Order: sequence, then structure tokens, then C-alpha cells
Amino acid sequence: MVDDEPVTIALHPDEALVLFELLSRYEDTERLSVEGVAEELALWRLHGSLQRVLVTPLLPDYAERLSGARERLRVQAGDASP
Repeated sequence: MVDDEPVTIALHPDEALVLFELLSRYEDTERLSVEGVAEELALWRLHGSLQRVLVTPLLPDYAERLSGARERLRVQAGDASP
């Protein structure tokens, strides 16, 4: 996987719906909370899907890459703080 290449994962429709609701609730409340085993399972499966496609967490410079990714997303969000 190349750093600028899109990452594609597949979700079961039930997982997608449950994750959509979790994220919608977060957007409305600005509070991330997992409500129930269905949301836990959907998150675990999402994590597992990411583990199967991402190589970066296994690289020796993972911490630096993660820091860079966070910084780029922070800037995209319009956050001017350092």
C-alpha cells in the first residue's frame, strides 16, 4: 500500500448502519460513547478490517507516520493550533 493510495474496506450493511449511528451520535453530542455490544462488535470488525489492509502500523517509523497523518488531518479540519 502506498501512502497516498486510498484504503478500501468492506462492511456488512448491519455494521455500516450501526457505525453510522454511532458517528452521527458523536457528531450531535461531541461525545464518543459506545452503547451496547452491537456497537462494540461493529468497531472490533472495523478494526480487524483495517488490520488486514494496513501495513504502516508494522513499520519501524509508525509513530512518525501517525504523527504526520494526524497533522495533515488537523490542518484539513482547519485547526490552526500547533
